[in-house]
Amino acid sequence: MNNLSKIKFRKAYEKDVSKIVAMLADDALGKTRENFKEPLPDDYVKAFEQINADPNQELIVLENEQLEIIGTLQLSFIQYLTYRGGIRAQIEAVRIRKDRRGLGIGKIMFEWAIKRAQERQAHLLQLTTDKKRPKAVKFYKDLGFIATHEGMKMHFY
Repeated sequence: MNNLSKIKFRKAYEKDVSKIVAMLADDALGKTRENFKEPLPDDYVKAFEQINADPNQELIVLENEQLEIIGTLQLSFIQYLTYRGGIRAQIEAVRIRKDRRGLGIGKIMFEWAIKRAQERQAHLLQLTTDKKRPKAVKFYKDLGFIATHEGMKMHFY
């Protein structure tokens, strides 16, 4: 893909869910978390319906000139009381189709997400990344993200 300016960002449709899940499952960590198969398990469609119905959730896909889905991300806008009732934007599930990696699309995705978070008047954009992804950590730092907090999780299954 030579012309990155032709990338289109749009809200995902239900018909896109299978392609999104395929990208989520297409790496070492995703293979252990996702259940990508055809037909797609109903859990994914149910999750999409909930995301799509929530005005504070934006599941986004990127299309190239041929209208092929080449990337995805999810932005969540979290209203809270701190920061004078501020809004925190959270970016998750950032993926680029394997055959399109290394072309600068990731940077374009984050530039778009930063602008979108600012449009929604978020006071910050945050993300988490698995420590097993050192290239991703470096990429995020190069974009200007700073590791200011120590994140913790409690998995239930």
